[in-house]
Amino acid sequence: MKPRITIITLGVDDLERSLAFYRDGLGLSTEGIVGKEFEHGAVAFFDLQSDLKLAIWPRNDLAHDATIAKTAPSPTEFTLGHNVSSKEEVDLVMEQARKAGAKIIKPAQDTFWGGYSGYFQDPDAHLWEILWNPQLLPEE
Repeated sequence: MKPRITIITLGVDDLERSLAFYRDGLGLSTEGIVGKEFEHGAVAFFDLQSDLKLAIWPRNDLAHDATIAKTAPSPTEFTLGHNVSSKEEVDLVMEQARKAGAKIIKPAQDTFWGGYSGYFQDPDAHLWEILWNPQLLPEE
């Protein structure tokens, strides 16, 4: 398998609430909800970086499409790591997320691996790590 991940989809309980969090709260670019004309089709896509999008899709519709039973969400299944260019930027993004309604799980602090990071949960309890990793600085 070649590494060609182009969409990360998060199952959400309230599509409108999650749209507002990511679009209005975090400032991610989107055309809003599309696919409302299809049963189980309403979804919103956000531009992240070149050839990568974040999608939010109702959990019930995701379970239906994948033909699996909907289960209770667990915030420890995975994290989304958002790597920024400085410690100060970590603090700014964490504050932006808090103001948007995120639950701060672990305030940003120096890490054992030489970086700086903190964790928050979005309205559907997805766990985001906001980090500055001096070994993996993002391209501007």
